[in-house]
Amino acid sequence: MISPAGNFKFYVATKPVDFRKGMDGLAAIVLNEFELDPFSGAIFIFRSKRADRLKPIVWDGTGLVMTYKRIEGKGFE
Repeated sequence: MISPAGNFKFYVATKPVDFRKGMDGLAAIVLNEFELDPFSGAIFIFRSKRADRLKPIVWDGTGLVMTYKRIEGKGFE
């Protein structure tokens, strides 16, 4: 099981992103647009335009991890 280290922060992007982006593209958004370090151990959460999908990325100390979550029905609000 992959889990973040003890103290970590969550950052949630309020605007939708292009969901064709992979972990490198999302890490570039964190670095260039948010001016944060994608390798800090913080969890960065991105949402799709339809608001029914999430892509969190996190650095676990050995590599960048990206997960994908799709909600059935109404989606996230």
